[in-house]
Amino acid sequence: MITIFRDRQDIPQGMEYIELNDIFFNQNTAAFIDKRAEKIIEIIDDARLIGKYKISSKFNGVILDIDKLSAGCKTVLNVLYYPNKAFCLKECGNNALELMYALERGYVYSEYALIPFTMKSVVVQTKASKKVISDYEELKEWWNYEE
Repeated sequence: MITIFRDRQDIPQGMEYIELNDIFFNQNTAAFIDKRAEKIIEIIDDARLIGKYKISSKFNGVILDIDKLSAGCKTVLNVLYYPNKAFCLKECGNNALELMYALERGYVYSEYALIPFTMKSVVVQTKASKKVISDYEELKEWWNYEE
């Protein structure tokens, strides 16, 4: 299950934080794309992975380089392939959020609530505490709480 930070200062010292998912993906994650990425690419961008760096687009099956994936898709793939880094959640649409919240592990950050309606359980972490939340309303309340 993913871990969410709502304040940049909650990210543990020594854990790398990635704000620019698009650039990180293009420079790092793209080189590691394998079968694990196929379903994510299909669900989020309605595209098919057809080679190491190529996708078949939903727009008339045009062949595109993998760097043309959406920022939300790239963010989910970044978290999947680099589960020990914290990634900015802000560029994710609801379809990407649904898959992000279903990942077995990973770290994400956003100062405002980004929650899919289909969420199951996540870990929320501040400097002071860490707990599991399994309810949409409870997670929204946690995100909106001012300490």
